[in-house]
Amino acid sequence: MVSQRCYGLGTARSVIRELFEYGNQRAREVGPDKVYDFSLGNPSVAPPREALDELERLIRESDPLQLHGYTSAQGDLAVRERLAASLAKRFGHGYGPDDLYLTVGAAAALCCVFHALTEAPGDEFLVFAPYFPEYKVFIEGAGAKAVILPPHVPDFQIDLAAVEAAITPRTKGVLINSPNNPAGVVYTPQTLQGLGELLRRKSEELGRPIFLISDEPYREIVYDGGLTPWAPDFYGDTIVCYSYSKSLSLPGERLGYVLVGPEVEHGREVYAAVAGAGRTLGYVNAPSLFQRVCAACDGYTADLSVYAANRALLTDGLGALGYDTSLPPAGTFYYFLPTLEPDDVAFCEKAKALDLLLVPGSGFGAPGYARISFCVPTRRVQDALAVFGELARQYGG
Repeated sequence: MVSQRCYGLGTARSVIRELFEYGNQRAREVGPDKVYDFSLGNPSVAPPREALDELERLIRESDPLQLHGYTSAQGDLAVRERLAASLAKRFGHGYGPDDLYLTVGAAAALCCVFHALTEAPGDEFLVFAPYFPEYKVFIEGAGAKAVILPPHVPDFQIDLAAVEAAITPRTKGVLINSPNNPAGVVYTPQTLQGLGELLRRKSEELGRPIFLISDEPYREIVYDGGLTPWAPDFYGDTIVCYSYSKSLSLPGERLGYVLVGPEVEHGREVYAAVAGAGRTLGYVNAPSLFQRVCAACDGYTADLSVYAANRALLTDGLGALGYDTSLPPAGTFYYFLPTLEPDDVAFCEKAKALDLLLVPGSGFGAPGYARISFCVPTRRVQDALAVFGELARQYGG
């Protein structure tokens, strides 16, 4: 009667969402101050003043019919011109408006790309663990196969030998996420240089490009003065997917883009296929008002000092309690904490019994870890350290 795949997805939430809903239920039962919810990556700081000012200005000064009306399917031309100019100024490469396809967040951007590149059932995309669990959903929804490469511990950089061994004639693309959810790692220039050289060589062997798909919703959220290397600098056949949900703290407004730059081989064909995928999936015309807001604020961020403070509290506090904090996140607002027993699910269940909600690393393809989403009020982090201490004592800490 209905698609069993869609029925299964619709009746079983992701492990992250399931834990988040459980936290909401517990908050109603015992009070929100007694639940230490670190499940969902929902920004806890306000959008930057520039975004709010632009939103107010647009509402006050614009023709409402134009402001709230349909734009071109790929996004308003003036918006794409402004975004392309911003990207060209920040990263070079001579980007233009017709390199950008605006989407309903990064999820829609990725779905459009996977549908655009998949030519036959069983085409493959390489994914590095730990990875955002919905990647498999997006890839399989396009009729392709997600080939998961195990995590390279302890640094979570890319194991180039494993990549080379995994590439087959069915490989259409390699998906990277840097800064990485959940590990917080930022791929180094050396890592990306090596990956680019490998993909160029393998593309030549196959006689066609293997596309690098760079998912970058956390691009600006980095610490200690770090920067996220721009993936197209290292490999021309890179398609960038982006979202303003995290950088501008606008997750509910769902605005992102696909960037198919001028160095991408068959770039106009790829762009047209992305646009066609958007049409097939019903993703045409990203939210009109926030196209304009985000274009005016490209490169800005919300107040990241809150996340930096939370990161420092966790590093110092958990380290003092005996947890392994030797790899603090270089970016994102996630701490990927080695668990105090090999069974990360059991560890997180023990934490859950204390109303400390952590996501097991197994859900990200990396058992033995737990993800702490620290985009929460700092007071929650401070209060939770005592609970982390109680959890450690259960393990003799």
